[in-house]
Amino acid sequence: MTEKNANNFHKNLEIPDQETLHPCNASSNAGRNPTIENKQDEEEEELKRLLVPNVEDLPLTPPSAIESNFTTYFAPDFMAPGHDHYVHRHANGLCIIGLAPYHVALKDEGGISEVSFDVGKSDRSRNKVTGKKKKNAQHFGENTALCKVCIRDVTYIVRCCVRGSLLEVNERLIKQPELLHSSANREGYIAIIMPKPADWLKAKDTMLSFEEYQKLRAAC
Repeated sequence: MTEKNANNFHKNLEIPDQETLHPCNASSNAGRNPTIENKQDEEEEELKRLLVPNVEDLPLTPPSAIESNFTTYFAPDFMAPGHDHYVHRHANGLCIIGLAPYHVALKDEGGISEVSFDVGKSDRSRNKVTGKKKKNAQHFGENTALCKVCIRDVTYIVRCCVRGSLLEVNERLIKQPELLHSSANREGYIAIIMPKPADWLKAKDTMLSFEEYQKLRAAC
């Protein structure tokens, strides 16, 4: 092979540049819009901010199941001074009834000795609701008695607070009345009621929010 032919041969073997190999990529890069890229970057940062919150913004303790799933209302002095009730309302309409923190029964140092669902004409704990249609559910008014809370020779009546169907009473309180002192707003709840939407709105208008209730009792 002559020197001239060798030079021509090596010239033909020279590696072409990227634009020659990938003309589509070259044209694509040339058409990239910095404004669109910046907008995409901003959207990614915003999404990251929403999905990954700032640690400094998180509460010191995580919210409880009650705080996460229910809205709490209060019925102070319900039919008697110091007879404060709470109502935890779920988004599906269920209402959990119990003794509010400033209920007079919880202030007694003697401790709660008994919780009885036998309120005279019927024992609420004997009524069993079954099926999706809540067969055998009893329908009560807001002033209907749910149970009796006894402290020595003093008896307090806990009431429904909202008109609706009684779905369940907390039978644990029969054997563990102390739950009212240790966990009145959770394991120590009294009953679960399902009101109709119109009945709930009527009852809600007479109740207080947590902030309003705290302010009321702080002033006492």
